[in-house]
Amino acid sequence: MAQIYCVANQKGGVGKTTTTVNLAAALAAIEQRVLLIDLDPQGNATMGCGVDKRALPHSVYDVLLGNCTAVQAMQSSPAASFQVIGANRDLAGAEIELVSMEQRENRLRNALADVQEQFDFILIDCPPSLGLLTLNGLCMAKGVIVPMLCEYYALEGLTDLVNSIKQVHANLNRDLKIIGILRVMFDTRVTLQQQVSEELKQHFGDKVFETIIPRNVRLAEAPSHGLPGVVYDPSAKGSKAFLEFAEELVVRNGGKLPKNGTKVTKAATSHAVPIGLVKPSSS
Repeated sequence: MAQIYCVANQKGGVGKTTTTVNLAAALAAIEQRVLLIDLDPQGNATMGCGVDKRALPHSVYDVLLGNCTAVQAMQSSPAASFQVIGANRDLAGAEIELVSMEQRENRLRNALADVQEQFDFILIDCPPSLGLLTLNGLCMAKGVIVPMLCEYYALEGLTDLVNSIKQVHANLNRDLKIIGILRVMFDTRVTLQQQVSEELKQHFGDKVFETIIPRNVRLAEAPSHGLPGVVYDPSAKGSKAFLEFAEELVVRNGGKLPKNGTKVTKAATSHAVPIGLVKPSSS
């Protein structure tokens, strides 16, 4: 059975999509079977996987509304060896359409029930709000990975997120728990970040992942090429950190790492399709 994780934080701009896309690519590089589900109407995770959100034959919107099966909506990421159920702006209206539906919080879980055995990890990129889309992710997931900036306001946001997860756990999904807090965009030169990092470890203990993702320009550049940073430049510090994080996650779940190491090479960016920069058609 797949390990199903939401990557969630109610605060925007904390690297949820970057974490989801790069973790998916890093897990695939260590021979894990991975499905990424994009639940954000912006579709940034979809584009970051090398899939053009404007050309999706079926999206997660269709899966939620029952217009297609999960298998019909899956696409292979051209950037790395994992599967994607993408999102686009069609998903923006799903919140309203789901309100009147039966089992509205469990639409995603029900739709994916038959395919979970095909994967080792299912990662869900959630929007930065606790609406029906995020609830569908939380009701399907067994755990939540929380990417977090080591800043003061992020601590306040973390308290709100923990309370929300407790409510979902109590009322909708008894299996849900926080798997761990991932410190992202970390700058060792900033004293405040070091102080917040220590506070996190003191308060949450082993719920704080050992791996720290540094602030890294190459990770920021990668989406414009339609690539995860792990594929765009495997030698970058941020990419290496995500590979370490993937290994930490597998080991935490009692899995085994491949004896022959990771299988990722630097992408030929001259051949990569910069779909994030494509201008919309005039039609």
